[in-house]
Amino acid sequence: MKFTMDHFNINVLNLEKSLAFYEKALGLYETSRKTADDGSFIIVYLEDGRSAGKLELTWLKSQEKPYDLGDEEFHIAFKTDAFDAAHALHEQMGCICLENKEMGIYFINDPDGYWLEIVPKR
Repeated sequence: MKFTMDHFNINVLNLEKSLAFYEKALGLYETSRKTADDGSFIIVYLEDGRSAGKLELTWLKSQEKPYDLGDEEFHIAFKTDAFDAAHALHEQMGCICLENKEMGIYFINDPDGYWLEIVPKR
């Protein structure tokens, strides 16, 4: 029996704000959407057009306050072959939350506070 990673889900408070962020910051785009008949949730899948994995954003109508992300010890990593340009964009966007120059990586925050690691293609 073999498994392959299909998608990673995060819940978001403001779907449109999150969609705009992921498109601008990481070049991800919407490939499919499921809206509950009763309007209680919307699920949107984002892809990068190069890898098989998808990011699932889930918006819940009942969620009125920001999600509790605990100790924020989890993150999603994105690799880029344009590390300096990416860093400049994220610096301009004001979303860099941590840099580790010794390791050659940095992290950005999405609108809900999720950490996204940016690593250079090596």
